Amino acid sequence: MRARTLPQSQLRSSRGTATTRRKAVVLTAVVSLGMGLLAGCADDGGDESGSSSGGGEGKTVITLGLFGTQGFKEAGLYAEYEKLNPDIKIQENVVERNENYYPALVNHLTTNSGLQDIQAVEVGNIAEVVETQASKLMDLSKVEGVKASGWLDWKWKQATTKDGQTVGLGTDVGPMAICYRKDLFEKAGLPTDREEVGKLWAGSWDKLVEVGEDYKAKAPKDTTFLDSPGGLINAILSGESEKFYDASGKVIYKTNPAVKNAFDLTAKAAKDGLTGNQTQFQPAWDTTIANSKFAAISCPPWMLGYIKGKSQPDAAGKWDVAAAPKPGNWGGTFLAVPKSGKNSEEAAKLAAWLTAPEQQAKLFAKQGSFPSAPAAYDLPQVTDAKNDMTGDSPIGTIFAEAAKEIPAQVIGPKDQIVQQGLTDNGVILVTQGKSPAEAWKNAVKTIDNNLEK
Repeated sequence: MRARTLPQSQLRSSRGTATTRRKAVVLTAVVSLGMGLLAGCADDGGDESGSSSGGGEGKTVITLGLFGTQGFKEAGLYAEYEKLNPDIKIQENVVERNENYYPALVNHLTTNSGLQDIQAVEVGNIAEVVETQASKLMDLSKVEGVKASGWLDWKWKQATTKDGQTVGLGTDVGPMAICYRKDLFEKAGLPTDREEVGKLWAGSWDKLVEVGEDYKAKAPKDTTFLDSPGGLINAILSGESEKFYDASGKVIYKTNPAVKNAFDLTAKAAKDGLTGNQTQFQPAWDTTIANSKFAAISCPPWMLGYIKGKSQPDAAGKWDVAAAPKPGNWGGTFLAVPKSGKNSEEAAKLAAWLTAPEQQAKLFAKQGSFPSAPAAYDLPQVTDAKNDMTGDSPIGTIFAEAAKEIPAQVIGPKDQIVQQGLTDNGVILVTQGKSPAEAWKNAVKTIDNNLEK
């Protein structure tokens, strides 16, 4: 979501928006424990036709419809479940990009045909699925062993209808942090200890931008403080309880002060040269990672994998992770089970098993997807996690603390459209010579046109 994926992005979550852009990214895992891709994130390229694995003669075959690399297969979870259940064979059918996957999923749900036994849903799409497709999906709260308390409260509620039907079980979340280059911070005269760095901007995104001004004063040649305007505005908005929709479902992005303030602060940072001038998860942006062109980046766990995948080998160990100014969430995916599936009961059991704390911890260890199940935070795969880019930094503990503080957030059915308009058709334009007012006007025009479609 994410990425990610992506993101992606989505990755992205979300290649669509900062959220979808994140879902469009191929990510490398929590590196000391393996290489991988952002769970729930779509790649920027590749075959859109989908792929599937294996055969299951004489066995009950459970199929999963996924976008990007969710990581279940790569983490060995399918093989483990098949060993525990010899009569089950698991196949996954993958579409690389969420923006190609999701419209097809909606069509299949609408016609009640062509569905897999389990279907992934990115966080940016979950509100629309809950609102319009719940009748086609199983209530997974009734599956044996599934309890609402097993997930972060806000994550569970995102996939639950007003009458209490839970149509998706959460896989990963994207607790927000700031990843930064210790070497570039040192050259700019800034502290490098993660606790001291976090104190510089604690409680305020304005303070983070002010730190950017300090960085700029002594910045190493040809570097910016932050990677992109899109990454900044997405991070700021990731911690708002209401951003694009209110609790009643009304679109409020144009009148919500939180959105305009986030846009204006990001536009100011872009105008002052504190951000790079690239759109996230595009090839030119990838190059800025490889060439060490920025010192800090808005950073949910899956972003470390992306950084690893795009960095030169000598960047290993030069990064660290500090707390974000305010807690927020960027990304995440759910598993839903269509009622019309050939093996819906067995599929529901598999979905519950894949999203149990033990499996979520294994997925983080292998793939970098941070668990949405709090019980996983105390498991060794999380507490002992390390990443090549951040050396001995206790990333599992850092992100677990951030996850516990994420506020509940209203997710609207067209969040991705609004987010992408603000990033790709809005704040990025300031780096291209547009005024903040012109960029806002263009973003609003683009968003409103797309919302009407």
